[in-house]
Amino acid sequence: MIASLRFAPIAALVLLAGCTAIGGPKTDVSIYSPQTRIQADPDWPAVDWQLTVGAPDTHALLDSQRIAVRPSPDRLQTYKGARWADTAPELVQLALVEAFEDSGRIEAVSRWGGGRGDFGLFTDLRSFETVYVDGQPRVVVEIQARLVKFRADGGLVAARRFRTEVAPAGAGIEPVVAAFGEAMASINADIVGWSLVEGERALSEGAEGSGEK
Repeated sequence: MIASLRFAPIAALVLLAGCTAIGGPKTDVSIYSPQTRIQADPDWPAVDWQLTVGAPDTHALLDSQRIAVRPSPDRLQTYKGARWADTAPELVQLALVEAFEDSGRIEAVSRWGGGRGDFGLFTDLRSFETVYVDGQPRVVVEIQARLVKFRADGGLVAARRFRTEVAPAGAGIEPVVAAFGEAMASINADIVGWSLVEGERALSEGAEGSGEK
């Protein structure tokens, strides 16, 4: 169901200042942007409502461009010499918007601040990191999602936690970034399908309650 994915370094090398402000050493930093296109499931409903996607809330380390790695359960570090193109929440928000657009099943979708739709999708980014289990890396993405209806009879429509794990082809940063792209595409497809179904269910129940035909 998911299209083939590759990571994409969007800038080969970016020179950043080192430890000292003047005359200090330079560190080469590679900038990465995972590619996360999805393919629509034919069972997803086509909807005529609009959706606004908020930026995920998360903890301080993930709210940055650093690429997180957990070598042991109680240690959270970052990969040296590598950065995301945006902060992790911004990457996730943009990827979700693009996933809804790629689905072709929704009238309009935008990021929060670009207008207000009929529904809002709000998320907490619980995990966005490489986790080592028995010495082997696994990319883990976990998102808590809430779908909210903005109309007069609005409120919380549904909430669900989504989680996916992908084993990279190797421990190096390039296969790890590729695995992040695969994991994000998989979890985004799950969130898109769930949101479309739950939004349609909420509108149907609202119409029945109001006596609309």
